[in-house]
Amino acid sequence: MDSLSENLQENFDRFIVECLETGCIWGLRGKNDDWALVASTGNENIDVIPFWSAQKLAQDACEGQWDLYKPTPIELEEFLDDWLPGMHNDLLLVGVNWSADLQGEEIEPSDLLEEFEEELD
Repeated sequence: MDSLSENLQENFDRFIVECLETGCIWGLRGKNDDWALVASTGNENIDVIPFWSAQKLAQDACEGQWDLYKPTPIELEEFLDDWLPGMHNDLLLVGVNWSADLQGEEIEPSDLLEEFEEELD
């Protein structure tokens, strides 16, 4: 498994392709069934839930303050049908294939859903 690139767009494109290939998204879940989230870099009043296209990429983020989380798979269909609409309604953003130091794209859930739908067509 290759490491993520310094190019955020490349990491974003990789997220779409790899998630479609495997049918799986990876998030970080804590012991209390809570999911890792962090304030948006663009707006402190909006939270971001990060997701990755591979278990190893998610595992790389489980350091420091996030070492209490573990990579947890989410079926792609559930992510597209339930997670993204729910996150949109809850005014949350999606973090896409963030680096180990938590740098990466933040995107509106509805925009990410659109990207997946375009790739599926």
